[in-house]
Amino acid sequence: MMTRRDALTLGGAAAAAGLLLPGLTVPALAQGPSVEGLMQPGPLGDAWLGPADAKVTIIEYASMTCSHCAAFHKTTWPALKSRWIDTGKVRFTLREFPLDPLATAAFMLARSDDGARYYPITDMLFDQQANWAFVPKPLDALEQMMRQAGFSKERFEAVLKDQKLYDGVNTVKERAMTTYKVNATPTFFINGQKYSGEMTIDGLEKVIKPIVGA
Repeated sequence: MMTRRDALTLGGAAAAAGLLLPGLTVPALAQGPSVEGLMQPGPLGDAWLGPADAKVTIIEYASMTCSHCAAFHKTTWPALKSRWIDTGKVRFTLREFPLDPLATAAFMLARSDDGARYYPITDMLFDQQANWAFVPKPLDALEQMMRQAGFSKERFEAVLKDQKLYDGVNTVKERAMTTYKVNATPTFFINGQKYSGEMTIDGLEKVIKPIVGA
């Protein structure tokens, strides 16, 4: 795992601030690890939506800078949440699999304050991904974006220097890679079965409906 000294920086601004910041595949069914193993949270815990006794459990591994992840959260996520999570039939969590230092930064910001605003922040950053992830000065753009969530410049920089957050985010990724063989984003585990690549609501419902008896 990278140390603070070895962490990559994003341009001169990141270096000056001393920050820690250091493809789509066709959806396919594959045998995954046990549900019990997957349910073990990382160091920062899991942010679950939906009841603990739901018949279907979905774990998504995503990167905040992955365009396919952003597309999923724009086109599929609203229907998944309203039809299945909010109705108590599905339990869902989003786990960190950052593909680059900028994605690590975004997840660290979402995890700040003990993850109290994890989904509001990740939703905002996915929705506005083009405005901060793919611009000439992405770190500056991310800072400006986070002002919408009440982050001052000082707070922004303090979060990105937080070794516990940095290590926690990367531990989740390393475990996913080594234990669960995740190598693409997004990757979903539905009741322990692995699906790689962006999924439509129709594709998800083909898996969900037989389990819940719909």
